Amino acid sequence: MVQPRNASTVVLLRPDETGGFEILLTRRPETMRFLGGFYVFPGGTVHRDDFSPEMLRRCRRLTGAEARQILGSHHEPAEAIGHWVAVARELFEEVGILLAVDESGEAFHAIDEDTRRRLEQKRQAIVHRQLDFAGFLESEDLYCDLAQVVYFDHWVTPDIYSMRFDTRFYAAILPSGQIPLTCSEEVTHSLWIKPAEALARMNRRDFPILPPTTTVLQEFSRFLTWENLSTEFKLSR
Repeated sequence: MVQPRNASTVVLLRPDETGGFEILLTRRPETMRFLGGFYVFPGGTVHRDDFSPEMLRRCRRLTGAEARQILGSHHEPAEAIGHWVAVARELFEEVGILLAVDESGEAFHAIDEDTRRRLEQKRQAIVHRQLDFAGFLESEDLYCDLAQVVYFDHWVTPDIYSMRFDTRFYAAILPSGQIPLTCSEEVTHSLWIKPAEALARMNRRDFPILPPTTTVLQEFSRFLTWENLSTEFKLSR
């Protein structure tokens, strides 16, 4: 039996003008070994660098003890924090969204073109392993804001598959002033969509999607308003 690898996946959310909300789905390139061509939520494997001493020094608003209590006692505190860091790192790598604060605790907002251009260059350097996430944050004098990431579910790939993941699911609000990339090295297309609309498309050939993505969509489709969703999940920027 293949042992599953630890992974983190995030449902990125934003309110809409009707009082409802949308979620971000990304389509993986056909060439990717796992779920190539399918629509998924941003995410990936938890790496050792996600809970290195350098990375832990760049984290704010969640302790290792708190993370361990949420995920379960079989994780060491540092490794538990790594699951949250993986969310922030993968979200930045795949769609360019940064969940961060400065030294004073002020939320990061990439509102000008020069900042967006500089961050995109560094994002590409991270993807191509020329820069690690902790080094990137240090270079920008920023800290990973883990309180923006809310844990809500846990799935393990069935043992019939040759690639297996022990995946934790999280939710986060799109930070103000930031716009997700429509495509990147790991994303051929991204779109904002209401959960119910995504479920209505699930049998179309041009919208390949599988569990647990569909199960998460069903969970979020229960909420008809942004107010109810954000209250239930205790979401904050």
